[in-house]
Amino acid sequence: MTPRMLRYRESLGLLPALRPSRRRAGVQRPDQAGTHRQFADADVAAVALSLSLERRYDISPVALAFGIRVLADPRVRSDVADLGRRIGRIQPQPARALDFEQERALRLLSQPPTRGPVRRSGGSTPPG
Repeated sequence: MTPRMLRYRESLGLLPALRPSRRRAGVQRPDQAGTHRQFADADVAAVALSLSLERRYDISPVALAFGIRVLADPRVRSDVADLGRRIGRIQPQPARALDFEQERALRLLSQPPTRGPVRRSGGSTPPG
């Protein structure tokens, strides 16, 4: 991957944030011109994962960055969910709640029946 592509991905937020490092007097920060960013193994793994996701789902880096933004920003998530409901890709909230209750009831109905009432010890037992 070229340095230009790495800078592009960094501008989209697809690279891990730079961690603060100890600097000596007169040394430029890694985000200043003329310096090089050092990637840790975890950084390289994150870049590889983003490339893998882009290939697997046939999406662009911009689309992946927006997906992360949707997950991270509640306001954006809400707006995108509203759009999804309006175009029929996401069920409206009340229907989803009813589905949950229906699934729960069906789960309870499919459980094996319990045996008769439990007898308590110490009590009188009917003659039999």
